[in-house]
Amino acid sequence: MSQALSFQIEPNAHPVSAADRAAAIAAPGFGKVFTDHMVTIRYTEGQGWHDAKVHARQPLVLDPATAVLHYAQEIFEGLKAYRLEDGTMALFRPEANAQRFNASARRMAMAELPEELFIEACRQLVQIDRDWFPDVEGGAIYLRPFMIASEVFLGVKPSSEYLFMVIASSVGGYFKSGAPAVSLWVSQDYSRAAPGGTGAAKCGGNYASSLVAQAEASKRGHDQVVFLDAAENRWIEELGGMNIFFVFDDGSIQTPPLSGTILPGITRDSLLTLAREEGLTVREERYAIDQWEADAKSGRIVESFACGTAAVVTPIGKVSSPSGSFAIGAGGPGQVTQKLKDRLVSIQRGSAADPHKWVMRLD
Repeated sequence: MSQALSFQIEPNAHPVSAADRAAAIAAPGFGKVFTDHMVTIRYTEGQGWHDAKVHARQPLVLDPATAVLHYAQEIFEGLKAYRLEDGTMALFRPEANAQRFNASARRMAMAELPEELFIEACRQLVQIDRDWFPDVEGGAIYLRPFMIASEVFLGVKPSSEYLFMVIASSVGGYFKSGAPAVSLWVSQDYSRAAPGGTGAAKCGGNYASSLVAQAEASKRGHDQVVFLDAAENRWIEELGGMNIFFVFDDGSIQTPPLSGTILPGITRDSLLTLAREEGLTVREERYAIDQWEADAKSGRIVESFACGTAAVVTPIGKVSSPSGSFAIGAGGPGQVTQKLKDRLVSIQRGSAADPHKWVMRLD
């Protein structure tokens, strides 16, 4: 039933004017400029998914007893729509986002959304708001599919009703500093996730719990926080919103393994594939914070980088903790980091071959 849903299209009767839109997307920043429309689809237990609409972006009206406000059943995704060199709009690996969305739904005891419906919702929104694509460095239309428990009740149980939505934002670069690399603060007092928890799910609670550590990093003048494992407070896991990689002097690369406490990043997975194609030795193994410092100081580590949908690939230049600081390589982008980023972005933008069929053209 749900796979056969057709979308009711209700164009915004009062869209932003062309002149105001052009001004807004001339320098959009990240996550502050929103398009004219949104997608909503409802789920009711016993009925399944229904009432799929593309309509004007508008505020939500929620009863004070709506389940998400009390029990935090909420998940989301992030992906970008690109304009290829021939003018076609495209998505990058949306089926992977759809699969991860459902993995998050299962962990949070929420209704799963058919992958075809997830992708079609994203396609519909890009098609109607394609004029919001910003012609700036790193420009894209960032899509935020998300789902909340919408049943009105007070009680600790899975909701019987859900609301799936997609909103869109015109974006440029993620980091504002303009520095050649980001600096990290090692969180000693806070953990992002623990075994058996929700670390592998893309739910808002994971990000909420990281904010106090991120605020600590920002207060100390750093761009991001890096989290260690909850059990030993020694093994590097991930940043507040990105996966992490290490590049060694022998040309090999390493990243922490997926063990239930780390988000399985789609950019991470893509870079692992590209690195292997470049002939690099790739390891998915644990890496200790003290070993990272020792290897950086000895020169065994020559590059480190973070990756994710929003920031794509970002070099790491400096790492600090209460015990001191250390630099990574020359403190800027390294050759391996830049090569992998260039390959990935070229595929995303349609200027390089796409042997894995990662790019989904929408026209």
